[in-house]
Amino acid sequence: MQIIVLKNLSVRISAMLSMACLFCGTLAVGQASPSASANASTSNWKQVEDAMGRTGQLQPGDVIKFAMPRKDLHVVLDGVDIKPGLALGSWAAFKRDGGGAMIMGDLVLTEDEVEPVMLKLQEGGIHESAVHNHLMRESPHVMYMHIASHGDAAQMAKTIHDALALTKTPDPDAAPAAQAAAGLGFDQKQVEQILGHTGKVNGGVLQIGVPRAETITDSGMTVPPSMGVATALNFQPTGSGKAAITGDFVLLGTEVNPVIQALRQNGIVVTALHSHMLMEEPRLFFMHFWANDDAVKLAKGLRAALDRTNSAK
Repeated sequence: MQIIVLKNLSVRISAMLSMACLFCGTLAVGQASPSASANASTSNWKQVEDAMGRTGQLQPGDVIKFAMPRKDLHVVLDGVDIKPGLALGSWAAFKRDGGGAMIMGDLVLTEDEVEPVMLKLQEGGIHESAVHNHLMRESPHVMYMHIASHGDAAQMAKTIHDALALTKTPDPDAAPAAQAAAGLGFDQKQVEQILGHTGKVNGGVLQIGVPRAETITDSGMTVPPSMGVATALNFQPTGSGKAAITGDFVLLGTEVNPVIQALRQNGIVVTALHSHMLMEEPRLFFMHFWANDDAVKLAKGLRAALDRTNSAK
């Protein structure tokens, strides 16, 4: 009798182990690694990357964003050599829209590049939503062409590629050289604590993005913060704890003048106020600014302006 019981127990244990192995196998199949998920997402945009002739960076919400810094330009403002990450970064971002895509972007152009680029974009069916300045007194003068369009993703990417070919925008680096981490020369942590948001250092510039609290839509489609609807605060070190700052506040109409007052009270100059989009809801205004002073002091001024907006905490 004991032998029979032991045999039955052995059969039960064996069956339970088999089921456990099957369950583990199911988990292994169902839970793809983060890198596998990223690769799958990247493959969804391969045609767009091929058409752009460069690699994009995946963003939340099935968005891919392409950075096209104007490293060819030597722009000086108030004695500061403007780094691409401060105010010379062209970009284009794509988000799926059914069988097509929505695109938002901002192309940094010299004055003589504006007309040929606009013509090429128009020929390819891409709509411009603004052409204007962001800075003042810079040399040479730089213009910014914003785009906002819907259509076939690969075709729009090819059009942008062909438009950029009419400019001196550099090709992407084949293999970016490794750079040793260097301090910014001001207290980055304190700046981030004051602003209430952490940033990233890109090409020697501290970049901080602050999304709005509302959902932003364009033609009824949600526009993620990575597609140009987050307030951008950029700090480029200029020595002795100082930084040149620029970027843009993304504002409702009721917030425009309170933010102007806050910036001016803190020694920050407003350099432009305008729209970047055409069909957004709610209606947004974009306010650009400039200052070169103690980084912590300027962070406090920017925070005073942020506190007058409905920005994410």
